[in-house]
Amino acid sequence: MSKSIDVNVHHITRVEGHGNIVLNTSNGKIEKLEWQVPEAPRFFEAMVRGRMWDEIQPIVCRICGICSFAHSLAALKAVEGALGVEISEQTDKLRILAYYGEQLESHVLHVGYLIAPDLLGVKSVVPLASSHPDAVKTIVAAHRVGNQWMELLGGRMTHPVSFRVGGFGKLPTDEELKELRKSLVDTVPKLEIIAELVMSLADKLPAFERDTEYIALMEPGVYTFYHGDIGSTDTSDKVNIHEFESVVNEYITKQSTAKWARWHRDSYAVGALARYNLNADHLLPLAEKTAKAFGLEKGCCNPYMNSVAQVIESVQVVEHALQLIDELLTAGITYEVPHVEAKAGMGVGAIEAPRGILFHRYAFDDDGRCVSANCCIPTNQNHGNIQKDFEALVPQIMDRGQDEIRQMLEMLVRAYDPCISCSTHFLNIEFV
Repeated sequence: MSKSIDVNVHHITRVEGHGNIVLNTSNGKIEKLEWQVPEAPRFFEAMVRGRMWDEIQPIVCRICGICSFAHSLAALKAVEGALGVEISEQTDKLRILAYYGEQLESHVLHVGYLIAPDLLGVKSVVPLASSHPDAVKTIVAAHRVGNQWMELLGGRMTHPVSFRVGGFGKLPTDEELKELRKSLVDTVPKLEIIAELVMSLADKLPAFERDTEYIALMEPGVYTFYHGDIGSTDTSDKVNIHEFESVVNEYITKQSTAKWARWHRDSYAVGALARYNLNADHLLPLAEKTAKAFGLEKGCCNPYMNSVAQVIESVQVVEHALQLIDELLTAGITYEVPHVEAKAGMGVGAIEAPRGILFHRYAFDDDGRCVSANCCIPTNQNHGNIQKDFEALVPQIMDRGQDEIRQMLEMLVRAYDPCISCSTHFLNIEFV
């Protein structure tokens, strides 16, 4: 192979934040192959130091405009753990229900607006409004339901204002929950249409696999997004979320302003496919039916199939949400007044953000003032795995045209649904 390849993507489109792809080969030899993250780092851990316990969630929810519910709830769990606050069963169910709205909104956005153009050979979703108007209308409708769902339970779609340490500032009424239920029932056939569209284009997903360690929360008998311990496809042992630093093992690399992570291998993956590989046995009936229609099996190591797992999870969260609403309506919504006292302590919150497992740790002094913080973002856990996928994929496709190679590398990055700005939340800087 004598041809040379020069792929320099600055910056990849249809992802959040700035990421570069660099591939240079000469006479069939790879000279440089890097997934680069040049995004300017942000210092949220520093921002919250010195802040009171009730200021943490409103600040850290702004780490991300797409995953603000995930950051809010991970932070609340950590703060409550540090202060010894016990929440009610009603609060727990309402928070899970609220969070499912973000899962639906984010997954539909990614599959419908960011991945579908790749599968249909266009550069954005805009041309699809003319070529596939019914599909686009369905995607927009399902996405809108996710937004409305979040507005109802979070007070607004982005950076929620209804969440409080110990509970909620505003509770939904029975009538509002009934309206949400009706909306979700109407959304199920829309998700079926989206699944059928993706299935019809499944042959456009590259047939690439690389043996990978997958990490996600695991809870007995549950396809969990919210509770549980840290599980891995490499071991049957589970790790308590309070020991998450022993799992993520973050480190710095010269090609990235975001930290990378590794556990049993040089890299691991988090996200929808990781959750599926660890928890697929606990899918609810409609989601299980969708998975069988796709033929997706546990153990899949094709990163491009992460988008398929997101479609399945969209059905799962709607299906479980209907159950939660029925349980809440049966019990009746009760007004609660959270009781919180400032004290010294440390707590950890973990949640499965749309892009993978998310960790927040906070410590407080006797006055309830934050003295230390650590947030570990899903995308920074995936950066190293993207690089390893590149290194395995490129030798397999070097005989193809340069444009096709570039497209396959871009599609690979997009499959991870990266939130690059979020991942650059912290960096050790040495001033010279």
